[in-house]
Amino acid sequence: MKKNLNIIQIRGIRGLIIVGLIICCLAAGFIVFPGWAAMSIWNFTVKFYPQIPSIGLFQGILLWGIAVASYFTFRKEKLVVCMRTPQGLNEDELKAVFADIKKQAQDDKILQAMLKAREAELKIKEDNNSKQERDIK
Repeated sequence: MKKNLNIIQIRGIRGLIIVGLIICCLAAGFIVFPGWAAMSIWNFTVKFYPQIPSIGLFQGILLWGIAVASYFTFRKEKLVVCMRTPQGLNEDELKAVFADIKKQAQDDKILQAMLKAREAELKIKEDNNSKQERDIK
């Protein structure tokens, strides 16, 4: 039995419009709105200091970017980005992983029920095939 698993499927102009809306919503939620909030906070504090100019939305977005970049630069735990290919697991690690998978599969009642149903289905198909072979002879 062959199954095609498609996680994201874009079909036609409607799919492209939906992808565009999703990208716009993400940009508005993670870039524009925090930039607008930074602009509003900046302009509110400027009222108390008349020599500092007020800023617009673009400058607010830049201020938000500076705040995020500063956070990632000066936080205690460092962000590590590895650009090499991962090493494969050795035999002992693979055996440990497969043992964990097998243990989890034995503990999972739903998976056990699914396996029993699959075995029953295969047995029925095998019986039908053997019956058809006997009928042919």
